Amino acid sequence: MFPKVARISLLVGAVCVPLACGGEEAKYQPRPAYSGQKAALPSVPTLQKKQVKNGDAYTVWGAAYDLRSVVHRKDIVGKDIQITGYITKTNIGDAPKCAVHKTGKADPEDCHAPVPTFWIGDTKDAPENESIKVMGWASNFANIFDAIKAFDSPKNDGGYDDQAWGVKVPDPLPAKGAKVTVKGKYSTTFMKASSGAEADPYQGIVDFQDMKVLEPAPELATLPGVKRKEPK
Repeated sequence: MFPKVARISLLVGAVCVPLACGGEEAKYQPRPAYSGQKAALPSVPTLQKKQVKNGDAYTVWGAAYDLRSVVHRKDIVGKDIQITGYITKTNIGDAPKCAVHKTGKADPEDCHAPVPTFWIGDTKDAPENESIKVMGWASNFANIFDAIKAFDSPKNDGGYDDQAWGVKVPDPLPAKGAKVTVKGKYSTTFMKASSGAEADPYQGIVDFQDMKVLEPAPELATLPGVKRKEPK
């Protein structure tokens, strides 16, 4: 038998549970799912439509876009294509003095010269990260040195072939400001340089085959310390 006090406590506890010890149960107040207020959302941005190709030639933007495209990558990587753009930069004028000499003479051991390169963009002032590298048109600055001598000679009518790669060095030499159509093999790497592979997985690199000048540059390109003979 429970003591009398214990039985009274159990009875009170049983009564308090359903009645919440004197409190009234909160009634459900239904509310509409939609308040009628409109959310403040920013306007949809207008996406700029850029040109992928102009005739048979790619734009710089178009070539780089297809290079990074899952759908179009297979149609452009490792293929011979044409790209039209402006030469935005070259490293001809930045050649180290130790590398400016005739072919047949080796650079000094402590001479660190880059591979001759120029960049093309869709505008004259396009930054380097929006331009495409063009390599393979000259193996070193010594070949550019000899090419300049050949181009400026009144007896030259056959151009100049690079002594290492056999490619015809473009005449006129690539110069900033010129509008050109470049033909070559387009990929993410350039493997011909003896100094090692060059890579650009974002914009890609053109391995040069030919170049057509559509608009000439303001000045002829030249190496440091080498004077050019202006064409008549």
